Amino acid sequence: MCRNIRTLRPPYAEAVTEDDVRAAALQYVRKVSGFRHPAAHNAEAFDKAVERVAAATGDLLSSLVVRS
Repeated sequence: MCRNIRTLRPPYAEAVTEDDVRAAALQYVRKVSGFRHPAAHNAEAFDKAVERVAAATGDLLSSLVVRS
């Protein structure tokens, strides 16, 4: 769906920063909403969605058990 979102779990990414997680969340919200930059009246909803997706992504990554 979103080709620009890279995999953020080991072994594909060893060190993942908050910026990496936020960038992935931003790409996802942009794709789903269809807005690269939302209008002022949609900015709050857009930013809130990015924060929620970033939080959910962080929760997911911290819960995954990767077996080698």
